[in-house]
This record gives sequence, C-alpha cells and structure tokens, in this order.
Amino acid sequence: MDKILKQALLYDFYGELLTEHQKSIYEDFVLNDYSLSEIGEDRNISRQGVYDIIKRCDRLLDGYEEKLHLVQKFLMAKDQVAQIHSYASEILKNNCTQEKTTEYLRQIEDISNRILEEM
Repeated sequence: MDKILKQALLYDFYGELLTEHQKSIYEDFVLNDYSLSEIGEDRNISRQGVYDIIKRCDRLLDGYEEKLHLVQKFLMAKDQVAQIHSYASEILKNNCTQEKTTEYLRQIEDISNRILEEM
C-alpha cells in the first residue's frame, strides 16, 4: 500500500487518539501535503522537530493498528463488498443462466456471512 494512503487511513481510524498538537502537524504533513520546513516555520519549531513528531505519530498509529486491526478489517470488508457488488451486477444484467444466478447468490451469501462473522 502506498505510504501516504496508509498514513491517511491510519489517521482516519486512529487520529483522535493523538494530541491536538500531534494531529495538527500530522494533518498538515499527510493530508495537506506541507513540507517539514513549511510546518516548522508556521509553528516556530525546527524542521527536525516536525520530523520527530511525524515519526512518533507514525509509530503510535502503527501500534494502534497492530493491536486493533481496524484498517485491515475495513480493507477486507471493502474488497468483499466489491465482490458482492460484482456478483449482483452480473445477476441484474439478466445475462445469467439460472444455474449461474444461483451460484452468484451462494457466493453473495457466503461473503456476507464472512463479513458478519468478522464484525
């Protein structure tokens, strides 16, 4: 997964667990694409200080994900919903035989059961 995408997802799920100061700097770096120098100048801290805060935030967010796995579960559910959508679209096209429709419905049921079990 792309580093910036990973950072953004981790921040979306766990960002509220950071301090206001950490959130502000992390948002500027990851979401607003400001440079370390720009953030440092804006807050009157060194570039190295900004870098250290971002690295600390990365470690914290990674640690939360290692314990809770919310991003991993979200991404798995997203893939499974995409599969369900694909099967449903095929059924709705009316190009399927009864046998194929039944197979797709069984797949949809199986995937939805897995999603429910994981929640």
